[in-house]
Amino acid sequence: MRRLSVGLRLLVAASVGASSALFTGSAKAEDPLPFVGWSAILPPLAYQYDPTSEDDCVAGRFQCVEKVIKQMHRRFDPLAERCDHDAVFALAYLRTTEAYLTYARRSDFFMDARFVNHQDVVFAQMYFDAYDNWAAGRVENVAPAWRIAFSAADDERVSGAGDLLLGINAHVNRDLPFALAAIGMATSSGTSRKHDHDRVDAILDAVVGPLMREQAARFDPQMSRAETPYGLGYAGLLQVLVTWREAAWRHAELLQAAPDADSRAVVAQQIEDYAAAQARAIEASSAYLPPLTSTQARNGFCALHGAA
Repeated sequence: MRRLSVGLRLLVAASVGASSALFTGSAKAEDPLPFVGWSAILPPLAYQYDPTSEDDCVAGRFQCVEKVIKQMHRRFDPLAERCDHDAVFALAYLRTTEAYLTYARRSDFFMDARFVNHQDVVFAQMYFDAYDNWAAGRVENVAPAWRIAFSAADDERVSGAGDLLLGINAHVNRDLPFALAAIGMATSSGTSRKHDHDRVDAILDAVVGPLMREQAARFDPQMSRAETPYGLGYAGLLQVLVTWREAAWRHAELLQAAPDADSRAVVAQQIEDYAAAQARAIEASSAYLPPLTSTQARNGFCALHGAA
């Protein structure tokens, strides 16, 4: 476990440095937010994978992924129509899940597509729950990284690229480790599921370019020129995503390797702190700086093109 921890610290350090340089600009970071109990937000036991179940989602059938996509559409469409800044991440998640379903149907893409389908559904539910809790005012049930993302969108404080990265950060750096650890990272025979985890990167490679063009055409034209430490536009964003997904897997390994509840709580706190720190860095570096920059042009553009 010590070797794993050292490797993760190096990866996290690189990732923190990357996120802090995602954009230019400055803003005052928010005060640290209190820890949200992770155990209360994990996927419920009813969602444990069982390929023999009559429930499509528990069994990981493609029909359940189709249902998730329909729900994503129902949630995204009203956001786009009113140019809500939450629409940026909602669109990204929708397009990624649509692409995932296309690739997952290929018999040679995943080693265990039905398990990954199940993971996809559990993971999406964590986002739905976070959004619904925030919208209902149940802030105590919303993780700090998500609080920063939703608050920034509500107040229209950051650019379109900032909204996108805040959502991805909260879902990947915060939610994904808990989802992976909860549903399992190895088969019943002990074979690691890391191969299928890494295969998702190939889907992201296919999605990010068209996604950024659609985001720029509908919500914020500046998104096509987003700067990252790895370069301009989609190529740089892809490298950020790959780095964060690797860190999420390593964090999940630490959760599973924790010898007792107290040790697991320490790891969980580290995950919360890491995701919140990333969120504060993204928010600070992508914030509008009135009167030099503001959301006015973006909102006007979206009013004409967002609901397309």
